[in-house]
Amino acid sequence: MQKIAPIVGLLSIAILLSFLLSWPVMILWNSCLVGAVTGINQIEWMQAWGINLLAGFLFKDSVSTK
Repeated sequence: MQKIAPIVGLLSIAILLSFLLSWPVMILWNSCLVGAVTGINQIEWMQAWGINLLAGFLFKDSVSTK
């Protein structure tokens, strides 16, 4: 049980941080894109989290420097 607690704690912090970092995506999307581009709807926080996650997958730096 003592080995699992730090893993669960770090995983919880990572998830909380990912949700916290999705908030600026939602604010920027709703304040900048909705008024500027026709056909763009406002998004909610979970949708911003999904956009943030998708962008992380698509634009991840895969070059390793040794």
